[in-house]
Amino acid sequence: ATLATTKRDPSISPSCRRPSPRPSSSSPIAGPLPSFLCCCCHCECRGKNLLNRLTTNETTFSFTMKFLSFAFVVVSSVSAFAPTKPHVRSTSFSALSMADGDFDFDVAVIGCGVGGHGAALHSRAQGLSTAVFAGGDVGGTCVNRGCVPSKALLAASGRVREMKDQPHLSSLGIEVEGEVKFSRQGIADHAQNLASRVKGNLENSLVGLGCEVIEGRGVLTGQPHEVKDEATGKVYKVKDIILAPGSVPFVPPGVQVDEKTVYTSDGALELQFVPEWVAIIGSGYIGLEFSDVYTALGSEVTFIEALPNLMPTFDREIAKQAERMLIRDRPIDYRTGVFAAEVIPGVQGEKPVTIKMIDANTKEHVETIEVDAAMVATGRVPNTANMGLEAMGIETQRGFVAVNEKMQVLTKHEGGQVVPNVYCIGDANGKMMLAHAASAQGISAIENIVGRTHVVNHDAIPAACFTHPEIAMVGPTEEQAIEKAKAEGWTLGKSQGNFRANSKALAEGEGNGIAKVLFNKDTGKVVAVHIIGLHAADLIQECANAVAAGTTVQELSMMVHTHPTLSEVMDEAFKGAVGMSSH
Repeated sequence: ATLATTKRDPSISPSCRRPSPRPSSSSPIAGPLPSFLCCCCHCECRGKNLLNRLTTNETTFSFTMKFLSFAFVVVSSVSAFAPTKPHVRSTSFSALSMADGDFDFDVAVIGCGVGGHGAALHSRAQGLSTAVFAGGDVGGTCVNRGCVPSKALLAASGRVREMKDQPHLSSLGIEVEGEVKFSRQGIADHAQNLASRVKGNLENSLVGLGCEVIEGRGVLTGQPHEVKDEATGKVYKVKDIILAPGSVPFVPPGVQVDEKTVYTSDGALELQFVPEWVAIIGSGYIGLEFSDVYTALGSEVTFIEALPNLMPTFDREIAKQAERMLIRDRPIDYRTGVFAAEVIPGVQGEKPVTIKMIDANTKEHVETIEVDAAMVATGRVPNTANMGLEAMGIETQRGFVAVNEKMQVLTKHEGGQVVPNVYCIGDANGKMMLAHAASAQGISAIENIVGRTHVVNHDAIPAACFTHPEIAMVGPTEEQAIEKAKAEGWTLGKSQGNFRANSKALAEGEGNGIAKVLFNKDTGKVVAVHIIGLHAADLIQECANAVAAGTTVQELSMMVHTHPTLSEVMDEAFKGAVGMSSH
């Protein structure tokens, strides 16, 4: 009854969408005002006005809070049974839309990968009506053709490797009789089933929270605040637009891809067959992970790398450790400093794939090899073609969209102007081509949309390569840190922890690996950490948090780590940075 008689303050602008303020600590209501109290405005004046009305007397306040609690339970319960069809908006949330009469939605996200999903979830959390243009690809590259299914292949092939490693098993007192067998199709199905399950969960979370998932691809029309559904031609009016189209595999000139015998990571994840000899063009994260899968399943691998060193983007010390642990003891050889100038597909079991290589500097022919299959792992390029960017006056470089630190789109990379109400996140802006970086950027974009200035600290975002053992890092390489310290006038410190001195690693029979901590000697703050060893991808998070929080090695050295765990490898490194010893 109280809510029904509450009149809207005429001074409130119908287009205002500023977030409601948190009441003072003396207010009877603790925490932010519930977003479902009003479906037309989030502005400060409405918040104060409503708060005054709700706190007129204790009886009214008590009744109102009971009513709101009941309403919240009803809304939550109904949302649990929201329709799962992507084109249907959850009716339980339809009354909560913040969009006024001039707009269909507050936020439209073009792309439904991890970045777009993160942006959409945070948009709904802020009470903004949200549409996601999925383009028929809910989950994007990460879920369908990248992070998720590749981890399934690595998990299955990793088990095969472990069970075939007789010396390792014998050291643990384990004997395996007979041949270790695997089903190629079974492993491929495991990867596909996992991707499908995660995709379904992701889509259901969007619908359940009230996002409208539009199946068509969203494109810009050239007019402000407009997004067109490419599938139906319908044009939507939205207040803010977030571009999250992701990326696609880069195929160099001269390479003919048929996704059967010559394939990108998209085709490799289908695991159509296990080649006896496969060439992997490129030795970055993707190429290294697939070399792990193929060698575990019995293939021989040849890396073809255009740069002078394998794993060119990795810290050099870690790359040397990786070469020793992941390449030398496996059926892998490599060519460096050469281009795969021409790659001609073959026919499985009948005709080999032909690869002609030329010197990267002189461009002279150096070698031709014939293999059973070739995987192209030469990086990725933005999926920004035919999005209507040109119509909005947006220039790209190699497909990358220029953005400022708030993720606002700029008209060009050098001296560009902000394009009002348009943001770009994830692989398309090229700042950091990682799924979790895209999600962080999406959340940041929403923060800036609602008026809370936020900037992503990309130096604190970790990365990992899920080989056996894993490689993980946060911050610059040692080579980059040396240059940075020199340019900024501070002294670089370095400390190291070793897996061979760790009880848990030794118990697992996995004593190979190191953890390297780089820090500012003048301030004690952690600059970067690089790890290769058992579960490095899990160990790096503590380090990323330290970089993000500005934690010093002095503080970290006094923090207690559980014994016996792999985290003590980091404890050794942190203590070593300040001259302490770790038992």
